[in-house]
Amino acid sequence: MSQIVTLSLFRFDRTRDRLWAFAMMGAARLSLPRTPDIGFWKLCGSGTGEGFTPVPNLGVYAILATWPDHDTARSRIATAPIFQRYRSRAAEDWTVFLSPTSVKGEWSGSAPFTITDEPATGPLAALTRATVKPSIAAKFWKRVPDISSVIGADKNVAFKIGIGEVPLLHQVTFSIWPDAKRMANFARTGHHADAIRAVRDNDWFREELYARFAVKSDMGSWNGASPLANLDMP
Repeated sequence: MSQIVTLSLFRFDRTRDRLWAFAMMGAARLSLPRTPDIGFWKLCGSGTGEGFTPVPNLGVYAILATWPDHDTARSRIATAPIFQRYRSRAAEDWTVFLSPTSVKGEWSGSAPFTITDEPATGPLAALTRATVKPSIAAKFWKRVPDISSVIGADKNVAFKIGIGEVPLLHQVTFSIWPDAKRMANFARTGHHADAIRAVRDNDWFREELYARFAVKSDMGSWNGASPLANLDMP
């Protein structure tokens, strides 16, 4: 069996549903560990715009989880009570199913993703997670608008969002690309490359994790369609 990682996004439009989702950032911590077959999991909020800002977006929330295999992941996302509760209140939801192909670093002191032996070909997703040192949070967030504008203008990126466990200090970026070459071209140039150098030179993060995944499938929609339809395959 090969581990599957899921990222489930939920958009809430009505005020009462947004209040419910905000409260679930605490309450869901009781339900998620009881979900059969779930491994590592995290509840995340998002930032305004496409998530790449420190200002919280109270309308979009995410659940990241690991599962023993693809069939189990699809079954649990579809039928587990906690995911059904989120879906019943959300105006829209989307889940992408991912197979880890490379991982470096830790998340909350653990290594949550197990690399598959399958060859990494086709569309891929990139996830970065960092714990920002409080003393340099302001410097870090000054860099983010430049990166966000560049990735937003890149026609190769099929999907992107910024999420996090704690506003300002715990940041997760997630993006989907047609292939490794086009993702690498973005990562090595411009504002993104400048930011990476600043991180390394100034030791901005207390903890970092960088992971790539093969995109296996998805469920639901985001902005009325599957984001995977945006992939410009070579």
